[in-house]
Amino acid sequence: MKLLPSLLAVVTLLAAAGCATPAARISKHQAEFSTWPAAVQEKVRAGEVGIGFTTEQARVALGEPDRKFTRTTNDGTTEVWAYRKEKSHFSFGIGVGSVRGSTGVGGGVVVGDRDWRDGETMRVVFDRMGRVSAIETTQR
Repeated sequence: MKLLPSLLAVVTLLAAAGCATPAARISKHQAEFSTWPAAVQEKVRAGEVGIGFTTEQARVALGEPDRKFTRTTNDGTTEVWAYRKEKSHFSFGIGVGSVRGSTGVGGGVVVGDRDWRDGETMRVVFDRMGRVSAIETTQR
């Protein structure tokens, strides 16, 4: 039964990591946040990003991207951040059974990651200066 406390610790850590909000990210970057223009602060509080945002402003508004890509065009190479609505999933199971008078306990843990395109809702494109130059969202 030593597995159960460890399993609960992993579940707690994964749940806490997935609960980051704009307010939590703002509190971690309060000094920088307080120097940003009021319009930028308002969007960041709402968990939104805007054209001209820096990578830091986008990261505080949206969190870490699920994927990072590079885009190469005639104008050069830029970075693209992709965000998904549904993140990786985590599940576990524990079972108790009896066969011919013998009792056994078993368990399993699954951590899965869907294809990067599954659930993708937004891409943020940065220009060569590290500023948001385009925002792509899925249509519903």
